[in-house]
Amino acid sequence: MKNLIITILFALSMFAISCKGQPEKKQTVAAIPGKNVEVYYFHNTIRCATCLTIEFEARKNVEMLYPEMYKEGKITFTSLNLEEATGKTIGETLGISGQTLLIVSGNQKINITTDGFLYAVGKPDKFREVIKGKIDTLIIE
Repeated sequence: MKNLIITILFALSMFAISCKGQPEKKQTVAAIPGKNVEVYYFHNTIRCATCLTIEFEARKNVEMLYPEMYKEGKITFTSLNLEEATGKTIGETLGISGQTLLIVSGNQKINITTDGFLYAVGKPDKFREVIKGKIDTLIIE
């Protein structure tokens, strides 16, 4: 029993270390031009089930909540590996150094990584509400 508890604690601590996101905050940055709203999911090559779920749910929600704008390219979703050249370059441009779910529009940058970890797996409806709420504040009509 003691070994089981130690194994579980070890696994949880490894998960916490490997999936560390950046704190959520809204900042002004030099945005990448060309799109009204861009949702970026930055990740590493090796990902846990929660990380994969965050990406899946975020992409699904963007496509489902804004189908016309998504088709027109006014809202995009891009998944980028920080260990590859393109992901690293865009990550550096946006000030990203670790796994992050980011919404960018103009000079606004909203980090919703924490919300992804809190809701994507257990409360996907709440995660959808967060994404909608954040994107709705950025949509230029």
